[in-house]
Amino acid sequence: MNIVLLTVGRTDVKWVKEGLDLYASRLVHYAPFSVNEIPELKKVSALSREQIKEKEGELILKQLSPSDTLILLDEHGKEFRSVEFADYIQRQLSSGARSLVFAVGGAYGFSEAVYSRARGKISLSKMTFSHQMVRTVFAEQLYRAFTILKGEPYHHE
Repeated sequence: MNIVLLTVGRTDVKWVKEGLDLYASRLVHYAPFSVNEIPELKKVSALSREQIKEKEGELILKQLSPSDTLILLDEHGKEFRSVEFADYIQRQLSSGARSLVFAVGGAYGFSEAVYSRARGKISLSKMTFSHQMVRTVFAEQLYRAFTILKGEPYHHE
């Protein structure tokens, strides 16, 4: 199964990019993993938050094939401990889906169309992270999940 981290906007913070690259390079040892960045919208000053979410939502949905399982990284999603997240990943891997796509929205979140298409929502914390930082935090947690599933000594509990 392919695992994709789909993001709105590019990473322009050096340490965030370096951290994401580090965990992306580690993840490919467990499953095909890629980061797909959708460019930020241009000339949005005249648009409302809802209009921005709608336009970003259209771009997100264009990236998906019908067989993709879409999971949103969303502040209102289900929270997991790392071991529970590893179990969740195992269930997703066993589901038979071709691709598992985790999406990070823009500054205002997701459109209703994206919420309707999603198979689930995950929250990384009760705290709010920048949509750039979420990329690295998520990649590290995904890497941690795979090491838990493989019984490797990265996670201590």
